[in-house]
Amino acid sequence: MSFFPRLCAAFALLGATAALLHAAPSRNVVFITIDGLRWQEVFRGADEAFINTEFGGVPEKEVAPLRTAVLAPAAEERRAKLMPFLWGEVARQGQLFGNRDRESDMHVANVEWFSYPGYQEILCGFPDPLITSNAPIPNRNVTVLEWLNNREAFSGKVAACLTWHVLTATLNVGRARFPVWVSSQNPALAAKSARFADIDRWMRDIPIKSAGEHYDGFSFHAAREMLATYQPRVLYLALGEPDTNAHNRRYDAYLDSITRSDRFVRELWELLQSLDAYRGQTTLIVTTDHGR
Repeated sequence: MSFFPRLCAAFALLGATAALLHAAPSRNVVFITIDGLRWQEVFRGADEAFINTEFGGVPEKEVAPLRTAVLAPAAEERRAKLMPFLWGEVARQGQLFGNRDRESDMHVANVEWFSYPGYQEILCGFPDPLITSNAPIPNRNVTVLEWLNNREAFSGKVAACLTWHVLTATLNVGRARFPVWVSSQNPALAAKSARFADIDRWMRDIPIKSAGEHYDGFSFHAAREMLATYQPRVLYLALGEPDTNAHNRRYDAYLDSITRSDRFVRELWELLQSLDAYRGQTTLIVTTDHGR
């Protein structure tokens, strides 16, 4: 399959807004954010200094196996172990930005350096000095998703799948009025397809991961179903587990969630390449709201 020139990823120390490739026009865009992902792991791989109990919270019995699984002499080997799709396909056939070791810095413009202000900046293209917390206050600004949905060519062709509940406020879903799945019950979507109903039932059967969000696996499978049900031209998928595991000071779980996110990106891209409406007509953008 051919990925060039429709793959792009951007990672910064605090956050980044990904830049589109200079490519032939794409008909569709799939935009994925990975919350709390550091540029260091993306470009250097796992950090040996945190693979221990004292600093990384790794259980003692897991330290040696984890070192074997993720460490290697060179950064190029370590990062390929951690994110094999990013380095095996995206880097080879697309473009990456944000490697500070090579002076490819990316910076946020907001002064808060955490999630809601970061997502506001990514999705609207500018910082809002009035957004100074993660309180779920509906965004007064129009995101690019809402703006596109109000254009004739994209009306009814924009959708989002969110792990973190606060992102419904960032997108101002009450005003934006495009299909949004969030990691809680989604009765309107469940009525649309048996798959959405199954995902909601699985979430009710499994204890929630943390306040305000469930596991990324649910939002990933919801994104797959969103493609099947709505065939959006613009799909936003927001993953969140790397940030949760970093807040919990579990470096082993943080690394595992990064690799899982990489797999989700790969499987979603492979799905897109299997569908006539998306194959060869889709730009994939991956970025983060902030680092650690």
